[in-house]
Amino acid sequence: MIIEFRLNHEKRTIDIDPSARMLDVLRDDFGLTSVKEGCGEGECGACVILVDGRAMNSCILPAGAVCGKSVVTLEGFKHTKRYRAIENGFLKAGSVQCGFCTPGFVMATESLLNENPHPTDEEIKDGLSGNLCRCTGYNMIIQGVRLAIKEGEGLW
Repeated sequence: MIIEFRLNHEKRTIDIDPSARMLDVLRDDFGLTSVKEGCGEGECGACVILVDGRAMNSCILPAGAVCGKSVVTLEGFKHTKRYRAIENGFLKAGSVQCGFCTPGFVMATESLLNENPHPTDEEIKDGLSGNLCRCTGYNMIIQGVRLAIKEGEGLW
């Protein structure tokens, strides 16, 4: 099946089984390695991408579901001012250790702030609840989001 969608702001067309996982399509067909496979069951958030601005787990998202939609991975997001605000917030708070979960947390943070530019700590926890980290501890990640909000005031 031919699937047409926007990938990182460029129109893309691919002939693929519509039930193929977007995780595999992005990594294998488009070489986008920021999208990681952690659990493969939609539970850990390492594979989070934005589909029409909303965070989705690409490991359980069939390719056919993105037909006509906009898909953004960290590779497409990292050239924005909003990314730099999140990156700086995470760096200042020490939100990153091994880095495996970081792309998913960054994309989930963008989705959260896109919907709610001034979340409470509880709303941050809820917005990032689909992402797991084994190294950092969530307090530093929540603090990173708080610092990103300050850094990027007016961007969301």
